[in-house]
Amino acid sequence: MTLQALLPRHPVPALNVPLVNGGRFVLGAAPGEKFDLVVFYRGLHCPICSKYLLELERLSADFASRGVQVLAVSSDDEERGRKMAEKVSAKGVQFAYGLSLKSARQWGLYISTSRGLTSIGIEEPELFSEPGVFIVRPDGTLYYGAVQTMPFARPQFADLLGAIDFAIAKDYPARGEYTGAV
Repeated sequence: MTLQALLPRHPVPALNVPLVNGGRFVLGAAPGEKFDLVVFYRGLHCPICSKYLLELERLSADFASRGVQVLAVSSDDEERGRKMAEKVSAKGVQFAYGLSLKSARQWGLYISTSRGLTSIGIEEPELFSEPGVFIVRPDGTLYYGAVQTMPFARPQFADLLGAIDFAIAKDYPARGEYTGAV
């Protein structure tokens, strides 16, 4: 199967997922003033994800002050999604669960198979998506995207804050949209 990359300045796939605190997150229904930051994580089993999401939670007020709504989502079930939100003491980051693997593929995420227990003693799901970070404009078009084949070396949230500051101040367009002949 060939993964297709999302294109900047083009609509992203639909995203409609349940939130651990009740309700649903429907991308585009009530977008952030400037952007939505959608962080796809591997699941409760991933110790690198929890560290990464702790940093996201720590900076959540900084994102909010810039008009950026923040969502963390995985294919975990409700119980595991809730446990991850509790693990990172989520207050500023909305946590969603139940991402279908079909939806993960539509977003261009890689899918992995279970290798059993992780280093923190939590069983990996049979199948789960690898990380991705996307910044989406309020009109539902992609501004920034990064996907990974494994949990290491992800985009740093402090760097993304700086990029958002620059993008807003300079009205900088999304890049990478060219699809013509090369």
